[in-house]
Amino acid sequence: MQTKIRIARPVSALAKSAAMYTTALGFIELGRFEDHAGFDGIMLGRPGENYHFEFTYCRSHPVKPAPTPEDLLVFYVPDEMAWQQQCAALLQAGFVETSPFNPYWQVKGRTFADHDGYRVVIQRAQWG
Repeated sequence: MQTKIRIARPVSALAKSAAMYTTALGFIELGRFEDHAGFDGIMLGRPGENYHFEFTYCRSHPVKPAPTPEDLLVFYVPDEMAWQQQCAALLQAGFVETSPFNPYWQVKGRTFADHDGYRVVIQRAQWG
């Protein structure tokens, strides 16, 4: 059996989050729901991967996103040109470059924050 991971996060603006992550990271919409027990949501990812992201918004009691500087999504991109292109795509999609809390992430990577403050690190290294 292969394990699959869903990373779920509340967001303040569902459409804005979806647009940023699809544009910046090349994700596609894998599914969505509206007014499921008061929640709207969208699942984003890449077909065939063992992970995807679910962004949700509660219509009746919105949950304020509360990421910390150490709540990170880290993507490993070992190729220099691909790494540079990925960093540029994040900026073009509206992410803002920020200093990492842990200085380890600036040695070979760059850190970006979305409109809710969730952070993405693009690490120029091989996983493992």
